[in-house]
Amino acid sequence: MLESLSVQDIVSNILSKKIKAEEVTEFYLNRIKKLNPVLNAIVSLKDEDLIRDEVKHLKQSNENTKSLLFGLPMAIKDLTDAEGLPTTYGLKKYNNNLPSKNSIMVDRLINHGAIIIGKTNTPELGLGSHTTNKLFGPTSNIFDHTKTAGGSSGGAASAVGDSLLPFADGSDMMGSCRNPAAYSNLYGFRPTPGLIPEYRIMKIDKQFPLLSTPGCLTRTPDDMALFLDAVSGKHPLDPFSIDPGFSFRKESDHDFSEIKIGWLSNMNESYKFEAGIMDLCEKKLKELDKTQMHVSSLVSDINTNMLWDSWTTLRAKNIFDYLTEMKLEMNEELGLPVRWEYEKGRGLKSKDIETSLDQRNECNIVVEKLFMKYDFLAIPSAQVFPFDKSLEYPDQIAGYSMDTYHRWMEVVILASLFGLPTMSVPIGFNKNGLPMGMQIIGKQGDDLKVVSFAKRYHRIFNYS
Repeated sequence: MLESLSVQDIVSNILSKKIKAEEVTEFYLNRIKKLNPVLNAIVSLKDEDLIRDEVKHLKQSNENTKSLLFGLPMAIKDLTDAEGLPTTYGLKKYNNNLPSKNSIMVDRLINHGAIIIGKTNTPELGLGSHTTNKLFGPTSNIFDHTKTAGGSSGGAASAVGDSLLPFADGSDMMGSCRNPAAYSNLYGFRPTPGLIPEYRIMKIDKQFPLLSTPGCLTRTPDDMALFLDAVSGKHPLDPFSIDPGFSFRKESDHDFSEIKIGWLSNMNESYKFEAGIMDLCEKKLKELDKTQMHVSSLVSDINTNMLWDSWTTLRAKNIFDYLTEMKLEMNEELGLPVRWEYEKGRGLKSKDIETSLDQRNECNIVVEKLFMKYDFLAIPSAQVFPFDKSLEYPDQIAGYSMDTYHRWMEVVILASLFGLPTMSVPIGFNKNGLPMGMQIIGKQGDDLKVVSFAKRYHRIFNYS
């Protein structure tokens, strides 16, 4: 029965006593027992008796009708702190790394009645859009267990996609919510940085852009709205946090018959795609155009080389500073993505950072002009379909060799570099039954508009 209910309906039924919280817990625990041995989506699972005790304590302490997530079991991405569970970052060295307190987001989830039952798998330190590590191994794609679930929120995506969890948090620097959502036929959201607050272990120069943000993956946009209402909003310990000033559960007043979508396609042939991806996107855009939304193909003046140079420099600088703060010893035990970013970041000079920020500003002028004409920009969520999970990363696309471990995800950096709220929406499957998604990119701060678009999109196509 739970399979047919929205997350909000499950919570409402628990609070109205039509369903017992224990029944909900057992449903998800049984799904985990049955499917997780193959998927490897959830790691560091709590003892089941302890989980059941927490459910009993929750019911005895307070059945608060304002608890948006009352009785929902949730697992947290293994980059984020939750008391009683190790934060391993996918590294053997941190297998017993028990945090002293919850992250801001986890505290908010618990305050809204969620039960934290474990962690979701992630690549080492969340780097690379393929969820595999030497501690737990790879996470499998729900549609083909020989394929990757994407990443870095791959564990979250497979867990939600196969109903091991009602929904899940993620984090997104370089497509880490969008790529796995596309690979699991889900909705994946990278919000405007600051919408979901977080503790920051290193001091960030306010002139330096926020490149990463917490996000989420859900089966429907309505489920996502519930999650966002529970975790969004300003927090005194995050100086970059912002108040949305609205509820994501309420419909916005946007007239979607007036919405204009600019199709970026392959960025003037700068990006390479596996056969079939562009066809799926363009078919879906044509169908949207028939619903009175206005879709136009555009030839932008965005310099993709400048975009890539700026992004890879600022990302490497950010990751190098983070690794230095962690005092993580570099050695051959660490995967290629970690070593690549560390070495690039270590070699950067002040002038390199200044040049990258100038490049970012120059590209941003072009992007802002596009948003004067279009409400949203659209581009695929990935450049390849889910690939063999034994691979480290795709080293070529359609015969073109990739020069870095992450070039095959170049398509996501536009939104990441400028902090733009972006939703990956499902668009269908290729002839081999593998899914793909498309990014819907909004102006900074237009999070409600993006989520509202996704709700409208879901009512049209109903992909869940």
